[in-house]
Amino acid sequence: MNPNIFREYDIRGVYPTEINETVAYTIGRSYGSYLREKLNQTTCIVSYDNRVSSPSLAAYLTKGITDSGLNVYNYGLTTTPMHYYARFIHNLLGIMITASHNPKDDNGFKFSFDNLANARGEMIEDFKNYTFAGQFLSGTGTVSSGNITEKYVEYLRYGVEFGRKKRRVVLDLGNGTTSIIARKIFEKVNVDFDIIFEESDGNFPNHHPDPNVESNLETLKKTVLSKKADVGLAFDGDGDRLGIVNERGEVVPSDHFMILIVRDIINKVKNKTFLYDVKCSKALEDEIKKLGGTPVCYKTGASYTQAKVKEDDMPFGGEYSGHFYFRDKIADVGSGIYAGLRLLEILSKTNKKLSELLSDIPKYYSTPEIKFACPDNKKFDVVKMVKEFCEMQKWSLNTIDGVRANFRTGWALVRASNTGPNITMRCEATDEVGLKNLQTIFTNLINTYNK
Repeated sequence: MNPNIFREYDIRGVYPTEINETVAYTIGRSYGSYLREKLNQTTCIVSYDNRVSSPSLAAYLTKGITDSGLNVYNYGLTTTPMHYYARFIHNLLGIMITASHNPKDDNGFKFSFDNLANARGEMIEDFKNYTFAGQFLSGTGTVSSGNITEKYVEYLRYGVEFGRKKRRVVLDLGNGTTSIIARKIFEKVNVDFDIIFEESDGNFPNHHPDPNVESNLETLKKTVLSKKADVGLAFDGDGDRLGIVNERGEVVPSDHFMILIVRDIINKVKNKTFLYDVKCSKALEDEIKKLGGTPVCYKTGASYTQAKVKEDDMPFGGEYSGHFYFRDKIADVGSGIYAGLRLLEILSKTNKKLSELLSDIPKYYSTPEIKFACPDNKKFDVVKMVKEFCEMQKWSLNTIDGVRANFRTGWALVRASNTGPNITMRCEATDEVGLKNLQTIFTNLINTYNK
């Protein structure tokens, strides 16, 4: 087993060279034993996404878990948020087989050891060491099957209260796992909707299943314009990320969506503290302060974000990558569809267009998230060298996740990706010249150390 498949907040790799049925069985033996031995559990939940390799991996994973003596509640094909909901209503831990927004040939495991979020950081390292020690328990666990679809549809439906303005939305399912649930949800709420790429196909034939990359949204943008829709919503492969296109066919940055949510709920919640990750625009921090709230800049990673929002009882938090966590109305299940419903809820109570609602956000110039290929065994060293250079320059730094150098007129972030062999960079400045300068400086730094 390649130790590099154990990442910062999940297990992930290429199928079948890194992730395969043998690995799935071993992870199952380890997970079942770990839950029995360390956490006194008797049962866990197993679900999987629509990737081609997922059903086979699920079968071997389940066999490994039951051979360790742990019982399995099998929910089969679900989105990741549906899996979270199943864990919530049963108060159980579990494993979701998915590689989220990664390429079609990847797969992996999101797994939990507490009720805050998926495993993260030291939890994964401890589980990795436990797995490689190989001292697994034995037993004969049972397998029960369940279906959560109807309960989940009603749960999300009652988490929103639509106004009188009926909006038109185009949904881009990207042939991902939301194909099993999206139509059922949107038929229950007061919207007109069209769906593109609805067929469930784990080969993702129309575009890569990552709505945070603008090139994946070209068809959605064109469809929004041709249908004269009010908004377009796109979801990733397992349904826990959201991408947004406004009525002009323009991509709405995730941090701008977060501003819209904070504006909507800040006077309705007691705790006015809101979480965002280090990739987000300073415009979000500025807006939260302007509204009288407290901004918290935190490390990137769905597991970290979700856990921190729950630990500190925040009403809302999110990431630039399109993960959003709502706790002001219902228990958070990290659903991209629910985040989209909350946007439609806001639009249903105003005559303004989405672009108008966001037109007063201060203008910052920023790059997208730029990736530099770098081996997993080298990427953290490269980031460390960039950090040491920044320290020598005595720049103001945020090092909670990689290194974010803050300047009077902008910032630059360099960090190691936790989901692939990449270093990522993002820059922001108050003008285009400043942005270009930052991008040049930090691109050169990364290339210098990444040889």
